[in-house]
Amino acid sequence: MRRVLVLAILALPVSAAATTYPLTVTDDLGRTVTLNREPKRIIAMLPSHTETLIAIGAGDKLVAVDRFSNFPKNVTDKLPKVGSAYQPNLEAILALKPDLVLADESAGSRLTEKLAAAGLTVYGGTAQTYNEVFQKISVLGKLTNHEAGALRLITSMRAELNALQKSVVGLPKVSTYYEVDPSPYSVGPNSFIGTLIAKAGGQTIVPARLGDFPKLDPELIVKANPQVMVGLTLEDARKRPGWQNLQAVRAGRVFQPTPEERDALSRPGPRLPDALRTLIRFLHPEALK
Repeated sequence: MRRVLVLAILALPVSAAATTYPLTVTDDLGRTVTLNREPKRIIAMLPSHTETLIAIGAGDKLVAVDRFSNFPKNVTDKLPKVGSAYQPNLEAILALKPDLVLADESAGSRLTEKLAAAGLTVYGGTAQTYNEVFQKISVLGKLTNHEAGALRLITSMRAELNALQKSVVGLPKVSTYYEVDPSPYSVGPNSFIGTLIAKAGGQTIVPARLGDFPKLDPELIVKANPQVMVGLTLEDARKRPGWQNLQAVRAGRVFQPTPEERDALSRPGPRLPDALRTLIRFLHPEALK
């Protein structure tokens, strides 16, 4: 069914005008970024940007990616790796002479500022919320003169996401603790992962006031007593102080995604439908039967 749906969408005519250069956009740092011509040599320093470029048909413009970019492997395995957002190989990046570098807006990495200071054209920004995922796909389509591919991807993703969401309509909301890492960092309801949890028939235990990706007081998790936990093993959960009697632990509803599932869940990009399908399997497996 999924394959039929996607093939039907890809067959639809897509109308999108070619990008006109010079093109000026504003990135997530409030910087003005100008491309005088269509970029031919792009370096993506985030896996979500890498996956998006490939999905919209601009993968042939990539000359290097960050070390965490691993999907699709038939493309990423052939590309040079130039470090990460927090530990970039600036010398290797400069040697490749990119005409566009896609980075994030994190002040911690300062990658955007470093590369811009070296004279490179850098767009700093990544999606934090569900709707921003589609906005960023659209922006990357415009930057690379692949607006038709971006529109086609957005249409396909939204159709698949809507179909998946309909499968849990009317089912009870499942209180969910999603663990980003054992610190423990989790996800707020307005983050893209929090929104996916809601679309999967769940509700994150994290209050919106704590932000999109907050570090939690473990006592909050104990008090919330979630029905499902995602992001750790049942064995690990049983070892945490006060967790042995939590609903999720007693019922064995603690799920550790596979590495591929984890990547799809943590990257705000084209694999959102895969992420939603995974969450539905954890929260409402009966909906996928």
